[in-house]
Amino acid sequence: MTTDAGCSCASVDVTVIVPCHNEAATIASVVAGFRASLPAARIVVADNVSTDDTAARAAAAGAEVISVPIPGKGRAVRRLFEQCRSDVVVMVDGDATYDPSVAPSIVHKVACEGFDLVNVRRVIGGSEAPTGGEYRSGHEWGNRLLTGLQRRLTGIRLDDILTGYKAMSRRFVTSLPVRSQRFQLEVEIASHAVAMDFAYAELPAQYGARPEGSTSKLSTYRDGWSILRMLLRLHRDLHPFVAFTWLASPWFLAALALIVPPVVQYFQTGAVAKFPSLIAGVAAFLVGMLLVTSGWILERTRALRRDLLLVAANDLERQIAMLK
Repeated sequence: MTTDAGCSCASVDVTVIVPCHNEAATIASVVAGFRASLPAARIVVADNVSTDDTAARAAAAGAEVISVPIPGKGRAVRRLFEQCRSDVVVMVDGDATYDPSVAPSIVHKVACEGFDLVNVRRVIGGSEAPTGGEYRSGHEWGNRLLTGLQRRLTGIRLDDILTGYKAMSRRFVTSLPVRSQRFQLEVEIASHAVAMDFAYAELPAQYGARPEGSTSKLSTYRDGWSILRMLLRLHRDLHPFVAFTWLASPWFLAALALIVPPVVQYFQTGAVAKFPSLIAGVAAFLVGMLLVTSGWILERTRALRRDLLLVAANDLERQIAMLK
């Protein structure tokens, strides 16, 4: 592993977590690859309702295997996080499309350079790239669309938010309450870095094709739609005042359209003939104000929640440091 003077990479405690569903064709090579790149790491595989020999082959390759009886990648990773108390947690898919040789570099970024999240950006092409089938066309444009949308909504500066290969610090993992059930997980992880003001970075790595007999579990349209909804919810949670102000805008415009004519009429004639419009306009204005007020309250609540999560994560760090 690459180290600098005084760097703790050589002795850092690393756990590699691998969520899997029917990856019998590839899981043994994934475990072997990360065992070679991170010889001292603990490797934990989550068998997520597999109907093939994923669990047996992972165990035979030397990994610890836990069973997650409820389907969904987010649920599997939630259980895997519960198993982790390491300084660095490396998360990778079990489909053998990611390069294990990059693992020491991303561990170094977390352990020695102070980053809490290191994203591995998928690179396709070049002389060493496998040919054919790395990306389905729908996955490629969907990834670009959702990545661009997340950059706008959350401000995250990552080029590949949907990659399944990343390294995280212990305080990142312990402060992340995973709410995702399926493939929205990667979006949630990226947004958490912004919400908690954690340091993050991105490294490029070769992305290969799935071996024959291995199929993607990602549905372009169903999972794309669920990721889009997650993005909108995360924007609401990260920036509630902005989100609720946008929601209030149509109500304020409606109030303006309903109130102005009766008011103009009153100044012109001294009488108001459209009382229903005036009442409806006042009601629309009140709804808008309620939305803005709700956004302000949620903004304060979000800040307090972030502080509580940080305090809890830092307290765990201090307790572990005292035990060493």
